[in-house]
Amino acid sequence: MGQRTPLYDRHVSLGARVVDFAGWEMPVQYTSIVEEHNTVRTSMGLFDISHMGRLSFAGPDSLALIQKVWTNNAATLKDGQVRYGLVCNDQGGIRDDVLVYKWPYGYAMVVNAGNREKIVAWLNESIGNLNVQVIDQSADTAMLAVQGPKAIAACKDLTGVDPASLGYYFAAPTRYEDQPCVLSRTGYTGEDGVEVIVGKNQGQELWDDLVARGAKPCGLGARDTLRLEAAMPLYGHELGEEIDPFQAGLGWSVKLDKGPFRGRDALLRRKEDKAMRQRVGLELSGKRIAREGSALKKNGETVGVVCSGTFSPTLQKTIAMAYADPAATAVGTTLTVDVRGKDESATIVALPFYKRAK
Repeated sequence: MGQRTPLYDRHVSLGARVVDFAGWEMPVQYTSIVEEHNTVRTSMGLFDISHMGRLSFAGPDSLALIQKVWTNNAATLKDGQVRYGLVCNDQGGIRDDVLVYKWPYGYAMVVNAGNREKIVAWLNESIGNLNVQVIDQSADTAMLAVQGPKAIAACKDLTGVDPASLGYYFAAPTRYEDQPCVLSRTGYTGEDGVEVIVGKNQGQELWDDLVARGAKPCGLGARDTLRLEAAMPLYGHELGEEIDPFQAGLGWSVKLDKGPFRGRDALLRRKEDKAMRQRVGLELSGKRIAREGSALKKNGETVGVVCSGTFSPTLQKTIAMAYADPAATAVGTTLTVDVRGKDESATIVALPFYKRAK
């Protein structure tokens, strides 16, 4: 049996189809993936993301530890700011993509569910002589995401902070029902919205509150199609220990000039390697979906591999992300994709596939 979040009983009572995800029993859908996807694009959807790892740092060298393992620059964060970056291995490959939060009193980090133990171990291994403690708060907390164009207004008085007062990718420590919580204007769907961290005993109460405000329960299936339309990489698909940030199109999150960090020397070399495959967007001509591992071909020669694919409910097109040889990455390039033994025509397109109107 896999691990269960504090919301597991709610998912079962609502008739969700529960599957294994990174060792967790998680809802993949409640009604249909397309219906839940469209709800997030047009109204607001509610996701249980309590399986994500939530870490905090204590001690005077918290910043030094984060700087030592993170590709982005935590020293320039403002209080309340949330920033995306990567944890790389010493060869420059991606161990995880994480969010770092800056508080007036310290730092926090949210990591992917399947990588939590690996990243906690990596952080502890990297401490050396630094005076810092890594505290894993995942088991003591719940985390919910409300995403969609109606989410900000619906959460106006949810906590002590109106999310409309927060900038995008900013957060605030506040209170929910007189208990400490964190509210952040973040998400993984391509829509505006909030993510809320509360104590595990308040998880079901918060879920019911958000449903009463009009949020529709959504599963990981819709979360995947939403993030794919927004071209957000998923660890284990677009990201992994053999892929570096420059290949993944995430070079903007690597601050090579901030000082030494684990993987930096390797990244300096890999940045100059023009032979590495690059992440690209594909639009297929038919409705057959190119799944992970499908080969990309040009003139019969394999030039890449698909890492994620779906039929886009928003665009009504078949889309995919892939890694392609540099000579096959130009927008407009025509390729074929091997979809279960049959070649499908595909064209390289600009990412993201979908971008919400500001």
